[in-house]
Amino acid sequence: MTMVSPARTRPGLVGPGRLVLIVGPSGAGKDTLIAGAKVACATNPAIVFPRRVVTRAASGAEDHDTLDDANFDRGVEDGAFAFWWEAHGHKYGIPSTADHHIRAGRIVVSNVSRGIVDDMREKYARVDAVLVTAPADVLASRLSRRSRQTDRSVTERITRNDAFSLFRADYVIETTGAPETAVQQLLGIIVPPKCSAIPCPSG
Repeated sequence: MTMVSPARTRPGLVGPGRLVLIVGPSGAGKDTLIAGAKVACATNPAIVFPRRVVTRAASGAEDHDTLDDANFDRGVEDGAFAFWWEAHGHKYGIPSTADHHIRAGRIVVSNVSRGIVDDMREKYARVDAVLVTAPADVLASRLSRRSRQTDRSVTERITRNDAFSLFRADYVIETTGAPETAVQQLLGIIVPPKCSAIPCPSG
């Protein structure tokens, strides 16, 4: 794990809790790391993993709540989302309860598009962006094993992944070893070892 820059704390924004944003290229293992961290933090009420809302049916590879475009847009108008974004023809939203948790001093962990991270730094007082990645050949191998992908879509995803080389992250986790090792690295970012006011996750 690499720490790229120090954590940021800014006055006058949504806080005092912390927003941990997980980003990374397709095939990096973001969902695996988040699932592992969620299990480890299951008994810690200070750490929250909000369930995403997506305008695409859920699957074994991606578990989320689903809305069609019309109802999603209605949710945006009604303030149902703390933040939302569009990517690859679909819309993704994080429920507004995320803001309530941050205002209560909790840690909110979410898988998001890299394109919204700068905007989140302008809204929230404490934001850490975690880039989950792997070497290009590892990413390509993982994507090729996903039966739901066509050869063309795999190629397109690999090409899109190149953009992450320019992304400004606070931490970088490379998922080339055992998944458990990367999960522990993520847990160390979510709640650092010297935590005090917020209980550390166990496991």
